[in-house]
Amino acid sequence: MKCIVAGQQALSVSEFAELALGTPLELWLGVEGESEVERAARLDAARDILSDPDFATLPDDLVRLAARVIEEHPELFDVVPLSRRRAARRGVAA
Repeated sequence: MKCIVAGQQALSVSEFAELALGTPLELWLGVEGESEVERAARLDAARDILSDPDFATLPDDLVRLAARVIEEHPELFDVVPLSRRRAARRGVAA
């Protein structure tokens, strides 16, 4: 089965996420061994992208994408579903 996003074929999970978000994953996650200067430059570029009106919904899109992946593949995250009904709280938080 082919995964096509925006007319392009994604060959891996990371390519699918990159095509869905419109930016490389490394921009948001960083890369192993990056220096403080590289990290600062990456975060600066990320801030610039988030300030662009074309990417105004990116944070919400990312949360939706993450929620969908967790819902569809909970075994990847060892997630235990919580009860929809909250138990009554007793006592007062200190």
